[in-house]
Amino acid sequence: MTENLNLFTSTQVVIKEALEKLGYDEGMYDLLKEPLRMVEVRIPVRMDDGKVKVFKGFRGQHNDAVGPTKGGVRFHPDVTLDEVRALSMWMTLKAGIVDLPYGGGKGGIICDPREMSMNELEKLSRGYVRALSQVMGPAKDIPAPDVFTNAQIMAWMMDEYSRIDEFNSPGFITGKPIVLGGSQGRDRATAEGVTIIINEAAKKHGIDMKGARIVIQGFGNAGSFLSKFLHDAGAKVVGISDAYGALHDPDGLDIDYLLDRRDSFGTVTTLFDETITNEELLELECDILVPAAIENQITEKNAHKINAKIVVEAANGPTTSEGTRILTERGILLVPDVLASAGGVTVSYFEWVQNNMGYYWSEEEVREKMTEKMVTAFDNVYTVATTRNIDMRLAAYMIGVRKTAEASRFRGWA
Repeated sequence: MTENLNLFTSTQVVIKEALEKLGYDEGMYDLLKEPLRMVEVRIPVRMDDGKVKVFKGFRGQHNDAVGPTKGGVRFHPDVTLDEVRALSMWMTLKAGIVDLPYGGGKGGIICDPREMSMNELEKLSRGYVRALSQVMGPAKDIPAPDVFTNAQIMAWMMDEYSRIDEFNSPGFITGKPIVLGGSQGRDRATAEGVTIIINEAAKKHGIDMKGARIVIQGFGNAGSFLSKFLHDAGAKVVGISDAYGALHDPDGLDIDYLLDRRDSFGTVTTLFDETITNEELLELECDILVPAAIENQITEKNAHKINAKIVVEAANGPTTSEGTRILTERGILLVPDVLASAGGVTVSYFEWVQNNMGYYWSEEEVREKMTEKMVTAFDNVYTVATTRNIDMRLAAYMIGVRKTAEASRFRGWA
């Protein structure tokens, strides 16, 4: 069984438990246990050497009872159908947790953009939109950036859709450049959202963020932004890692120096002689541990060795179900990914709203609105977890799935 299949089936298990706790029957679970629509497309691209290469792409639309589906498009050699299915379901949960009028969507293309020219990437991006234009749109399914995609790729996709639609359609996609209708603060929204959640979790545990010891696994886009935000707020980031190893300093690392030295893929540890392993990093004594890298990092094998008071998941699926159980039994507050990383889709929603009304907000307005959404979401999940005596992940799933379940019931779908 692959990790992505584990991700899909473990998501189904928690959704089933959440629906049972909410009092829904088996019929509702049958409706929500996988996407309503999964589309697989083949995209021919004439490469720079003159040969045609055919790429496989996917789009999953989990449920549109609440509103249009919403979610990123990733370009990666390891994209699978099951990964896209699972992540589309997660987007439904995230939208429900922060109370957005969306269902979940997700897309991907099997490719390695690091080995492709800008010309080839543009052709691939436009080909993906052509292949899916009938099932996507500002009121149907709204894409966004994800792994190895960015504002430029979103711009090409928006332009292609606008050509097909014969109408300028900035609301078709989010994560665009500012000049094409992008929102202020979108590039750092996910990390800012995690930072807000970390602050709220610290308050619940009586931890003062000034001087708090933080360990961050991962130094890519999310991890590096997080390190900077927390460092600037007065916290001591005592450990960070990348794919090649980890750095540790109990007095706090010089984050500005590390950010200056890292390469475009977030690699910095190769410049140092004294490093520790990623496994050792996870077990460092700290106040707050933030897994911001890849899935399945905290498992039944190492959950009893975690030396943090709070774990905040900035990555997708970094803690297994057994790892979640062990941390909860040990009294460690675990804030799940579907809550912690919902800042990205929140600001994507703001971008879509701004596109639809043709009026744009300042960065301060965006940050203020996002903070309100994220704090409310944290309080709601924390309250359900404490009053029902369940872990934060199950509480988040209950809140996340409720809106879609209610909308599906009112529509007569289940």
